[in-house]
Amino acid sequence: MSPQHPEKAHSVNEIFGISLPETTKDEWDDERPEGAADRDEWLRENVPPHHG
Repeated sequence: MSPQHPEKAHSVNEIFGISLPETTKDEWDDERPEGAADRDEWLRENVPPHHG
C-alpha cells in the first residue's frame, strides 16, 4: 500500500495478517551460503544419466 493511505495498509494487514517486506529479493545480497558450492558440485557429479 502507498504511504499516503496508512488506513488502507492497516486494513489489509488485519485481513492477511502480515505486511509486505520493505525490501525485495532482488535487493538482497547475492552471497551464497557457506558450503553452497560444495552442494552444487555434488549435484553435478551425481546427475542421473537420463538427466544429463
